[in-house]
Amino acid sequence: MTIRLDTVQGFGKDGLDATMKSFGAVSQSMQAIAAEAVDYSKKSFEQGTQVLEQILGAKSLDSALELQSNYIKASYESFIAQSNRMSELYADLAKQIYKPLEGVVGKLPTSPFAGQATS
Repeated sequence: MTIRLDTVQGFGKDGLDATMKSFGAVSQSMQAIAAEAVDYSKKSFEQGTQVLEQILGAKSLDSALELQSNYIKASYESFIAQSNRMSELYADLAKQIYKPLEGVVGKLPTSPFAGQATS
């Protein structure tokens, strides 16, 4: 049994093209994910610094504890929202990686020797 060379070359070219498209999608998506993470970190740091300044300037222990409590609640809500956003970005990344490969996988024969005469 032999495998037709033109069939193998066609799958190789299609696979390479799909892989290159997939790598491009990964690059763009990872840049978006990194930018999102940097923005969240920057905002979180700025909010923490601002609240710390307010706590240090508080006139009573009760007001300082209230500021801290409000900050913790807001930070938790912000973290949950950011986690959801990052989950969406990673889900989109997975879809973009698979999309170019989907066409190649659909073209694969069920048997590598399909359509060939047996000896």
